[in-house]
Amino acid sequence: MSELVVKDNALIQASYTLDTVEQRLVLLAIAEARETGQGITENSLLEVHASSYINTFNVEKHTAYTVLREASKSLFDRYVTYHDTNPKTGKNRSFHCRWVDKIGYEKESAIVFLRFTQDIVPLITRLEENFTKYELQQVSKLTSSYAIRLYELLIQWRSSGETPIFDLSIFRQQLGVESHQYKTMSNFKTYVLDFALNQINELTDIKAKYEQHKKGRTITGFSFNFKQKKLNSESIKKESKTPNLPPKMTDKQRQLFAKKLSELSEMGSYSVGAESYQDFANRIDEMLKDSKNIQELLPYLKKVGFKIV
Repeated sequence: MSELVVKDNALIQASYTLDTVEQRLVLLAIAEARETGQGITENSLLEVHASSYINTFNVEKHTAYTVLREASKSLFDRYVTYHDTNPKTGKNRSFHCRWVDKIGYEKESAIVFLRFTQDIVPLITRLEENFTKYELQQVSKLTSSYAIRLYELLIQWRSSGETPIFDLSIFRQQLGVESHQYKTMSNFKTYVLDFALNQINELTDIKAKYEQHKKGRTITGFSFNFKQKKLNSESIKKESKTPNLPPKMTDKQRQLFAKKLSELSEMGSYSVGAESYQDFANRIDEMLKDSKNIQELLPYLKKVGFKIV
């Protein structure tokens, strides 16, 4: 059975900043709660096992243990801003609330325990007219937090395959881009929009493209068109084959790309505590000795100039 993620569209359209690991943790908690049939209430203390994280997102054991331990600390401080309509006045309003009010990590068992706040639970669980559902498998290969958010925003419009125009300032917030990040349009496109869209087109069940909208010479928003991919027998055969792992790096290559990756903001989810850039680079250097880790980090490696010959 495919693990299903269900979120109210108010939450899909909300503004929040979660890194890739935090997003994966939230999605896995939602999906596994549905899979076990236990459901989610404001009193539910949910469990996310490292083994589930490893199997779902195809990461190394030591990596999963490290990132889940750190995410169990950082997620407590994250909040979401969502919008709804006051039922008494009909006026729009916005709320800020935390994702979780309790979260912890059991080191010996490598299990994260978390409890969603009472405000978030209805947005995750209610199956009414305004909801979006998708299989967790569709985002399991996405390594960009922006790609996960963009995928969620797009599939709200799966029936039509066409989105309305997303106002740029709101769109940035919905993707989790902070005000000080990627201020120029060229950087926003390169490091956020195009990077996320390339991952979606390559790794999910939809193929999308965007159109930019302007006032004068200034880009003010984006709209998207997308189609469901068709799986023929040939593509299914390709999917079933074990992918070829990238070749191992030389010592000089590892050192060069480890340093570049350590300075890449998107690699923040792999950082441990308050380690220095040099310590982070040394740890990435060790990771790059394993071809499976090179495969996992390939989207980021390509971003800093790595090419497979």
